[in-house]
Amino acid sequence: MPVVADVTQQSSVENLFARTVERFGQLDGLVNNAGLSMRRAILDTTAEDFQRLLDVNLLATVRCTRAAAPHLLESRGHLVNIGSLAGKSAGRFLGAYPAAKFAVSAYTQQLRLELEPQGLHVLLVSPGPIARDEPRPTDSDRAKDDAAAEKLSDLPDSAKKPGGGVKASLIRPEALAASIVRACETRRREIVMPSYARWLFALQQLSPSLGDWIVRKMS
Repeated sequence: MPVVADVTQQSSVENLFARTVERFGQLDGLVNNAGLSMRRAILDTTAEDFQRLLDVNLLATVRCTRAAAPHLLESRGHLVNIGSLAGKSAGRFLGAYPAAKFAVSAYTQQLRLELEPQGLHVLLVSPGPIARDEPRPTDSDRAKDDAAAEKLSDLPDSAKKPGGGVKASLIRPEALAASIVRACETRRREIVMPSYARWLFALQQLSPSLGDWIVRKMS
């Protein structure tokens, strides 16, 4: 049952879940997948840029999660938040995107700590760049005005590639979806894809200088 909704609007979110529960009687899972990416040098990224990405990437997740939580707790269901490798290790020239996805990672951990004992399965998914069958948006598509286009043109060519130029194979969405289903079946807490990125996250905690060096080499 498709329902058109704007996840940045509270009333729209409430209508979405009310219609879903009315139609099906219960809610077994929620996947918070709506999100925006960005390419921008960090000092060119304004407070308004951060606000826009936080509203879609984080606050929409908060709105949907709060609306769904009573139903998911009743069904002992699954809450899946789609984060990013950038939500574990910030990359260059991604503007407000890493900060927004780091916030999703922290929010997901809080949900897990507080609600898992009540029977809710909470899963954080942190994937690398996703393969697409349709053409990717160009720099001019991303730019809202001439000033934004000029800022994009100043970035290295590598930053304009998928994942900000991270040196990782593109992930097929079908493979990621299958991994998410398996993780829900086993009530796993986290997926990192590719899995070897976990080593980078661990190294960054032990040695920020070494972690930064690896990130520069990998992107």
